[in-house]
Amino acid sequence: MTEHRPIRSFVLRQGRVSNAQRRAHETLMPKYGIPFADGLLDLGQIFGRSAPKFLEIGFGMGETTVTIAKAHPQYDYLAIDVHTPGVGSLLKQIDESGLVNVRVIQHDAVEVLQRMLPSDCLDGVHIFFPDPWPKARHHKRRLIQPEFITLLCRHLKQGAYIHAATDWEDYAGQILEVLSNESQLANTAIDHAPGPEYRPLTKFEQRGLQLGHGVWDLVFRRK
Repeated sequence: MTEHRPIRSFVLRQGRVSNAQRRAHETLMPKYGIPFADGLLDLGQIFGRSAPKFLEIGFGMGETTVTIAKAHPQYDYLAIDVHTPGVGSLLKQIDESGLVNVRVIQHDAVEVLQRMLPSDCLDGVHIFFPDPWPKARHHKRRLIQPEFITLLCRHLKQGAYIHAATDWEDYAGQILEVLSNESQLANTAIDHAPGPEYRPLTKFEQRGLQLGHGVWDLVFRRK
């Protein structure tokens, strides 16, 4: 019998953790972090209010997360990543910016979705520049696969969106195909969407655009 590889949101490739990142991780995770646990979260209680809730999966070093959260204080953001340097960086920025609308979980997003998030709790999901795994033999490691999107849809309110962005054209094609084939979703565009105003350009993206690289945004809504 063939053994199926469980879906995961990451492959752990831990980079160097700076002293500032380590300090932020040690001192600020208790304040802004949510420990992984087997039990459903009460997001309203965690953020202390009833407000639209958005999930970000894979936030890199956290600059985009902080920019969006600053610009939209009326919304709450749950940011998930596994890499300690990025988690430390985001925690430091949250604290320096005085943000009260961001919480961080350092764990596999798939397990968080399966075991911690209630159904129909999210108003939107951001998946910006997930690892493209460019070699064909590694495509199975890509995050956006049919099984993962079906799992994600379980937590979307009606009308909530999934917004993915990538600078790899063939991954953009795969994402478009996967999202289009999910019966619970509808595309907001003919194929790829114009970049929404709320998604800021990252330094990495700006550099790529200057070199002539493309960027593809895809925005689908829960029916």
